[in-house]
Amino acid sequence: MKDMENIAAMMAEIGALAKAAAHDLAFASAERKHAALIGAADAVWQRRAEIIEANVKDMDYGREKGLTDAMMDRLMLDEDRIRGIVDGLRAVAEQKDPVGEVMTEWDMASGLHIKRVRTPLGVIGVIYESRPNVTADAGALCLKAGNAVILRGGSESFHSSGLIHECLQDGLRSANLPEDAIQRVPIRDRDAVSQMLQMTDTIDVIVPRGGKGLVGLVQREARVPVFAHLEGIVHVYVDAKADPEKALKVILNAKTRRTGICGSAECLLIHRDVVNTIGQGVIRALIDKGVEVRGDETLMTIDGVVQAVDTDWGCEYLDMKIAAKAVDNIDEAIAHIRKYGSQHTDCILTEDDVAAEHFFIRLDSAILMHNASTQFADGGEFGMGAEIGIATGKMHARGPVGAEQLTSFKYLVTGDGAVRS
Repeated sequence: MKDMENIAAMMAEIGALAKAAAHDLAFASAERKHAALIGAADAVWQRRAEIIEANVKDMDYGREKGLTDAMMDRLMLDEDRIRGIVDGLRAVAEQKDPVGEVMTEWDMASGLHIKRVRTPLGVIGVIYESRPNVTADAGALCLKAGNAVILRGGSESFHSSGLIHECLQDGLRSANLPEDAIQRVPIRDRDAVSQMLQMTDTIDVIVPRGGKGLVGLVQREARVPVFAHLEGIVHVYVDAKADPEKALKVILNAKTRRTGICGSAECLLIHRDVVNTIGQGVIRALIDKGVEVRGDETLMTIDGVVQAVDTDWGCEYLDMKIAAKAVDNIDEAIAHIRKYGSQHTDCILTEDDVAAEHFFIRLDSAILMHNASTQFADGGEFGMGAEIGIATGKMHARGPVGAEQLTSFKYLVTGDGAVRS
């Protein structure tokens, strides 16, 4: 009980400090935020050897916990990936500052001039698993949007996330911004998460980034509003008029480039008319790459395909596995995606623009793609520099959540002695 009380007191203090920092940060100049992010990027690069050393400890911890190969890949940092973190921080720094942007303005016959302008949300709580780079992405994007942030990373990335967080605070200090603008929960205890979900007085929104278990827990227990990213059950539909070369290139990349990210393809739907042509070629290429293809009865005729079971439809493998099914037409593919998808990212491969438009109109996923790998479902690839996650809900933010999506707005109304009749 005493431990719980200590954690509650610690989290209350973190929340109060974040709220105070958010008030100051809301008025910080674009130049100071830019300087803080550049300072953080420089610190990460200067301390890359320390970060990699810390990551070795995290990798050992992950192996002891029995993490899958895909999860271990998410956790691992090397110099190239640290360069990616640095580039992401610099990219966010160079983006246009969204705070204070006039979204729209208009005049009324009453004499009022009305402007809608972007404002920070306030304090954001980010709860995430495994990937230490999220520490940098989330901290940078929240700072850019004028928000304070409380970071609670996974126990697996405890050491490397801690050092990255120190670098972010180095950047804040160098720019004379409050260090409390980017805080990190300094313990692994899960009770800290439970406390965050109840901090309605100090946290304005929670962003969970992780597996179904984590996000489901947050959605069930949070009293604070949540930007949800439940699962990446990503479908690729091969239309009757798909180009064979494009289909092969896109599908292999969508599945095998990195299996542990949320944009990885998890289900392949193939128009029955091209099962014996494009379908055969794609499935054999996947198997040759080491992917376990779990197919329906039609696709079981292809050597190496494993029998699919009911639980394969709607499964997020995050591994070298993919479900595959033959469909009679585009509407059957759409119906399957509606039933089993997670409204994250879905793709159509076709040279028929009418079919592509039909797919785009009839589905309501956060991201829909035509003849492009689903691995592009990423804020950096959308020109946002980085992302705090892919929101699959429909309220406020949707799709890649960048700095702009981490703002709200207010109305500025000006008159010249105007009175209402």
